[in-house]
Amino acid sequence: MKKLVNSILARAYGAYFNILALFSKKLAGEKAITLFSSPRKGKVLPLQASFLKQAEDIMIEVGGKQIQTYSWAGTKETVLLLHGWESNSFRWRNLISFLSEANFAIVAFDAPAHGNSSGGIFNVPLYAECTHHIVKHYKPTFIIGHSVGGMAALYHQYVYPHNSIRKIITIGSPSELYELMEHYQNLLGFNNNVLSALDDYFRAHFGFGIWDFSISRFVQELKIEGLLIHDIEDPITPYHNSEKVHANWTNSKLISTRGLGHSMHQDDVNNQIIDFLKSKKRANFSA
Repeated sequence: MKKLVNSILARAYGAYFNILALFSKKLAGEKAITLFSSPRKGKVLPLQASFLKQAEDIMIEVGGKQIQTYSWAGTKETVLLLHGWESNSFRWRNLISFLSEANFAIVAFDAPAHGNSSGGIFNVPLYAECTHHIVKHYKPTFIIGHSVGGMAALYHQYVYPHNSIRKIITIGSPSELYELMEHYQNLLGFNNNVLSALDDYFRAHFGFGIWDFSISRFVQELKIEGLLIHDIEDPITPYHNSEKVHANWTNSKLISTRGLGHSMHQDDVNNQIIDFLKSKKRANFSA
């Protein structure tokens, strides 16, 4: 029943945007992107708060927004963790135990409009800007991003290449903005006039169009090491996204799993992450 209600509501939004675009294409684009960028969940729940209280937490201001950060002490390099859509720093609880056992220092933060951070709107350029400030503050050596967090990690490295980062790991991450927008269009059923309005919005506010934003193209300029982990049967982000990124990222390795889903909390995944972080020799990956 819930799925049916959500489907009807989504289609209602799509019909509304189609009608609105007949009178104001610009307004239709603004309304459509606001809906797309507004998380419905991801705030910290009581059970999650009890875990996060174990960390040292400080607020960092970015563009007038209060960004909640968490840190766990360690004697080795610092690892920065970026969660995905409608999530928060608690999603890293399993990996944090592996990182702590390996004595890595750990930093995580709640993205804008998520967890205990302020704001109501979320997008990858904003996430990358916040990441830039966190990187300057904590100077991590490694970044690990799940889902859109991985997308933001790679976009951050593309926009802000001169930093302390030496390795990036992505887990089940998307690559092409146009694929996300096409999925959004199919879900709501809005027409190409609205899609064009969204493209206009991206160009006006971010300086790129829907078909210009491509992580698989951005990584062509990356010189650092990368590890991409993606499940072949991922029901949220199709596997081919990481295949495309890996094909263009010279010094990257792709680990393909089957049946582990999108979240990828499994011990085997975490062990492979630890092994990659510990590896010292700069490999010329080809697989």
